[in-house]
Amino acid sequence: MPSHRRSHILAFVLPFWLRRPFLILRDLFASRERPDLQKLARIENANDFVWAILPHAARTFSACIALLPERSALAAAVAYLYCRMLDTYEDLVPDRSAREVALRAFADRFAGVEDAGAVIDRLPSPQLIAAASDRDERDRAHLLLVQRVDLVDRVFLALDAPTRGIVADLVRDMAAGMRWSSAMFEDQGGVLVTEAQLAEYCRHVLGNPVVFGVRLIRLQYGAPPQLSADEREDAMLVGEMVQLANITRDVEKDLRRGIAYDPALRDDLRPSNPSDPQLVERCRAVRERLLRMAVARVPAYRRVVEPMRLPRLSPARASAVLMLLFTERYFRGCARRVGMPAWDGPESTFTLFMRTVRASVSRRIAYREIGRIERAFLAAARA
Repeated sequence: MPSHRRSHILAFVLPFWLRRPFLILRDLFASRERPDLQKLARIENANDFVWAILPHAARTFSACIALLPERSALAAAVAYLYCRMLDTYEDLVPDRSAREVALRAFADRFAGVEDAGAVIDRLPSPQLIAAASDRDERDRAHLLLVQRVDLVDRVFLALDAPTRGIVADLVRDMAAGMRWSSAMFEDQGGVLVTEAQLAEYCRHVLGNPVVFGVRLIRLQYGAPPQLSADEREDAMLVGEMVQLANITRDVEKDLRRGIAYDPALRDDLRPSNPSDPQLVERCRAVRERLLRMAVARVPAYRRVVEPMRLPRLSPARASAVLMLLFTERYFRGCARRVGMPAWDGPESTFTLFMRTVRASVSRRIAYREIGRIERAFLAAARA
C-alpha cells in the first residue's frame, strides 16, 4: 500500500489522543531547514496537509499545539498557519504599500465567518505573492502554504461557528499589528526607538496569539471566551515575554536584515564587520536589557494559567507548561551568553516532555513547575 494512502487511513481510524504522540515525534524530527516541498505539494487531504506543514511553520509551537485537546488543537493549528501566511506577506513582499494592502485584504477574507447563521461555501482566495523574494527552503515552504490556502480553509470552515469567530479575531488582530509594524519600521528607519514601542510590537506578534489561546481553551471547557481587562493584560505580558526570547535570539541576524529593536543599535544596521568587538559588546548589552525586560513579565504566566481551573487530567495544562519550559531553557542559555548567573533546569527535550506529562495529570505538579521557573528567573535578575 502506498505510504500516503496508509497515513490517510491511519489518520481516519486513529482517535486524536492516539495520533498525538506520532504528531509530536514527527514535529521533533522534522527538518525545518530542508522541508520536503514535493511531498507537501502532493497532499490533497486538508487535515493531513495542516498537520504535515505545521512543523515547518511553527517550530516549537507545533508540539505545544499537538498537546492540546483535539478541538482546540485543530483550531490552533489552522490559526497558526493563517498567521504564518500573514508573516509571509510581511517578510517577503518588499514594497510597503503592496504589503499593507495584502495584509488588510487577507484579514478581510474573514468578514462574517463568526456568524453562527452564516452559510459559507468558501473563503475568497487571498492575493498571492507575485514578487516574493524567497531566501531559502523555509521561505519556499511558507510560499507553498500561501498557495495551498484552500486546504487550510476547508479545515477552518468545518470548525464550529464560535471557534471560527475566535480564529477570525486573531487573524484580524495579527494583520492590524503587522500593518502597525510595517509602518513603524519604515518610518523610523528600521528601528524601534522606545521600550513602549518594543512592548507594543511583542503584543502584536505573540500577545494576540496568547489571548487567542486562552479564549480557545475557555471555549473548550465551556467557559465564556471573553476576557476581562486584567486577564487580557496578563495574556499580553506573557506574549511579550515569549516574543522577547525570539528577539534576543536573533539580534545579529536582524541587524543584517536592517532591523533593530533597541535604539543603541541604530548605527549598526547591516554591519560591514559583524565581528567588530565594540558591536559584539553593544549586542551583548542590548540582549541583557531585553532579557531583564522579559524576566519582569514572567509572573504573568502563573496569573494566566492558574485561574483557568483546568481538569485534573489536562493536555491543555501540559501544553502551557511545555511552552514555559521551552522558553525557560532558551533564557537560561541567554543568561549565560550575556554573563548573568544561570540557574539549573532541565536541558534535554526528553526531560522537558517527561515534566510535561507529569504536569498533565496533576495541577499541583504543574503549578510547582511554573513557580520554580518564576523564582529562578527573578533570582537571576536580582543577582
